[in-house]
Amino acid sequence: MSQSQLRAKARRLIAAANELLAIAHELELNEGGPVPGEASAPYSAKDSPVWAEVARSSYRERRHRSEIFDDQTLFGEPAWDIMLDLFIAAKERKRLPVTSACIGAAVPVTTALRWLTVLEDKGLIVRENDAADARRVFVRLSTDGYEKMITYFSSVAGNMRQDEEIEPPALRMAN
Repeated sequence: MSQSQLRAKARRLIAAANELLAIAHELELNEGGPVPGEASAPYSAKDSPVWAEVARSSYRERRHRSEIFDDQTLFGEPAWDIMLDLFIAAKERKRLPVTSACIGAAVPVTTALRWLTVLEDKGLIVRENDAADARRVFVRLSTDGYEKMITYFSSVAGNMRQDEEIEPPALRMAN
């Protein structure tokens, strides 16, 4: 089996595992039955837990590319690096300080801060003051920014599925 076929199967396994985890989590939340007066939100296949791993992989590949070409500035896309970093943090339910977002962009702090301002002006991110420490500011994806990241990764996954030959589930289990 070729390396690309192994990677494709690994991606499908990761996606299936994440899907099972999401279903288990949903079942665990609904174990006591639905809360009266509250509509239960079904799991949306569009917003999958797998997107965090896809984003993480994309971010790692970007860093690796710069290492191989021995030039951190050659492939710079600070806005995308920031969006990936914030998306991963959102999926992990973590708060990201502005300083961490700047480091994750792999550019000088002043450049990263400029890009944070651009992303904020476009409504893709939101800055929030830390109530416990006035010196610290957190940054997160706005609702619109998060939805656009989900749309992007859903689209990429759809394209990947079209590029790969996917067997029906019954045949996949039989093999």
